[in-house]
Amino acid sequence: MPGDSPAIFPDNSDVSGRQHKYWAVVPAAGAGRRMGTDLPKQYLALGSQTVLEHALDALLGCPELAGIVVVVAADDSRWPQLQARYSEQPVTSTSGGSERCHSVLNGLAALAGFSAADDDWVLVHDAARPCVRVTDIRQLIGTLAGHPHGGLLGVPVADTMKRVNSELQVTGTVERAGLWHALTPQMFRIGLLRQALQSAINDRELVTDEAAAMERAGHAPRMVQGQRDNIKITLPSDLALAEFYLRTRQGT
Repeated sequence: MPGDSPAIFPDNSDVSGRQHKYWAVVPAAGAGRRMGTDLPKQYLALGSQTVLEHALDALLGCPELAGIVVVVAADDSRWPQLQARYSEQPVTSTSGGSERCHSVLNGLAALAGFSAADDDWVLVHDAARPCVRVTDIRQLIGTLAGHPHGGLLGVPVADTMKRVNSELQVTGTVERAGLWHALTPQMFRIGLLRQALQSAINDRELVTDEAAAMERAGHAPRMVQGQRDNIKITLPSDLALAEFYLRTRQGT
């Protein structure tokens, strides 16, 4: 069972007139059963690196970030080996919970131990989104810097949307105007997100992303358009597509 690793974050003591800091939490405690592999999907090979390494490297490419907390399963035996690569980087870890919302809440608790303030920002990014672009992360930060609570990356729905019943019979066509695919990172004030997640958990509502928790708390997250290649690795075919996207960017 991996213990919480020591931090090498910069000193973020709260002083008068301090700048708001930006942090990241990467929930990586899931098993990824739909992939049909023995390895959790975040540890699958994607080129010469794992899926998780690609996600972390994108975050580390943003100089605005003060540090990253990776939230791993309590019995994860692979993360300690991978973490050695980041020994000189502001990356630490903590143990996750039974659902994503619990894991993110644990990640926020870990940030509190490193002098992250409630009015600082946290970017929550899926470990299984290896293709996120540094430019999109920085655009999210820049767009939301003056926002009261935050928002998320997303892309408008481009396809015709159908509603079906339990027998997969089409029951209607959904108007796609105003519909967006929610991506990550999702960026919110630490204190507001903690309150929103804890409230949802207390009411036994297992929200599937941070924006849903914020919406439930009465906030209106701002949508920031990202790139469509910021895909989530869910099925085996997604891995090949992600490899294609990354290889194309490298020009190889």
